[in-house]
Amino acid sequence: MFFGKLLPRDTNFFVLFDQHADHIVAAAQAFSKLVENYNDLDLRAKYHRQVNDAEGAADRVTHEVNKAIHKTFITPIDREQIHSLINTMDDVADLIQDSAETMALYDVHHMTEEITRLTDLSVKCCERLRDAVKLLNKIAEASTAEAALKTCDEIDKLESDADRVMRTAMSKLFREEPDVREVIKLKAIYELLETITDRCEDVANLIEGIILENS
Repeated sequence: MFFGKLLPRDTNFFVLFDQHADHIVAAAQAFSKLVENYNDLDLRAKYHRQVNDAEGAADRVTHEVNKAIHKTFITPIDREQIHSLINTMDDVADLIQDSAETMALYDVHHMTEEITRLTDLSVKCCERLRDAVKLLNKIAEASTAEAALKTCDEIDKLESDADRVMRTAMSKLFREEPDVREVIKLKAIYELLETITDRCEDVANLIEGIILENS
């Protein structure tokens, strides 16, 4: 009985990656609903709670993965790749929560077209991230590896779209917004939303590296 406790217990890291990716998408979709219903205080609070719940669930998965790395005898991919992937994915969930928190703390009074567009691109990036992560378990198959790489390319393109929206948003903000306080608030939010897509691209780059090394 005692010897059995010393034997390594396999952890299905791919299942945990999938769970985390699902939580990221849940947080992103809740945040999108928050933006869509921003003028309704009750709905805003409801979706803010959902963002927090999803981020908390993602944190728990991240903790489980990081703990399992040290307890698992043989891992399906390199330990450093596992560590980098789960923690970069967790950055995405954190940034979504940070965006919701910043809106509340800064007492933003209305949503701009640019916030809506950046939010939409962030949600799409998170959904494509989930799609790519769910293919990792079968990257030994050439067709699956190709599909995952294509999905990563789509994330890169969405991030480039977000960059363009961000530049346009900043230009418009500094040209047209007379209230310095609003400039500060909106600038911070635009930057957070654009950084969500940046981190999704970072995850895509890590997935590409895993595929090239393991397929």
